[in-house]
Amino acid sequence: MARSLSPTVRRRRLARVLRGLRASAGLTLDSAAKQAAIPRATLGKLETGDLKRIRLADLDSLAQLYEVDNQRRLGMHQLAKDAIEQGWWSKYKDVFGAEALPDFEAEASFIRTYEAQVIPGLLQTPAYTRAVFTGTNAFAEEEVKRHVDARMERQRILTHAYPPEYAAIIDEAALRRPAGGIQAMQEQLHHLTDVARHPHITLHVLPFSAGMHAANLGGFMIMDFPEPADPAIGYAETPSSILFVETEEEIRRHDAMWREALNASLTVAQSIDFINEVATSLESYQ
Repeated sequence: MARSLSPTVRRRRLARVLRGLRASAGLTLDSAAKQAAIPRATLGKLETGDLKRIRLADLDSLAQLYEVDNQRRLGMHQLAKDAIEQGWWSKYKDVFGAEALPDFEAEASFIRTYEAQVIPGLLQTPAYTRAVFTGTNAFAEEEVKRHVDARMERQRILTHAYPPEYAAIIDEAALRRPAGGIQAMQEQLHHLTDVARHPHITLHVLPFSAGMHAANLGGFMIMDFPEPADPAIGYAETPSSILFVETEEEIRRHDAMWREALNASLTVAQSIDFINEVATSLESYQ
């Protein structure tokens, strides 16, 4: 499977390039917009990555103003073209909303996650995902199917030619909370031990015996990218909102929480044994 491009990541990269060029030229936003004959609002959105319709003519005007060589100008053109590509997740706007998590996962080189209540979405089986959404009683059958299909599509990033490194810390509560019946839960647990055999996937269980820990306020994800110019992004969900964070201070805080949770977790080998023990314990309920 070929790797998808992320239009949002490309827009943000182009925005950083343009901000850097303007800063190097010693120009304010107002003066740059005036000299390039581009509306100030348009240039402002270009520099924040919020402009989805990017005119190559505007980039050419800026390249001329900033005295950019042809190679770099063409590179800006390519970023602009990549930024309008539609990822597979565009078919699931009803599921992911305006800011799509797969838009960032598509180009991440390292994904770290901590989950306290449920199995991480990228590691769920179809039956488990269905149980997650039917358990809320908030979705009609067709909506449940859409969520299941979208989540299975998301998981394909772990099996394409150049998958990201993926490290998950899973709280013991998520492993012991039945979802979809005993058989479905056993299938889910065995799936976890199966995927843990992949060299780019590592799983750690955070057992109850670890007591309180740094990440006890809820699940979150940190995504790093291969391009040094693309800053890491943190992601978290609440019942009513989705939060993306990317300032250095916020990422440092998330990174510290994740590492402290990791230090309190079982090793990979211990975690696999633990998951197998939980799966075996379910047999007594059949």
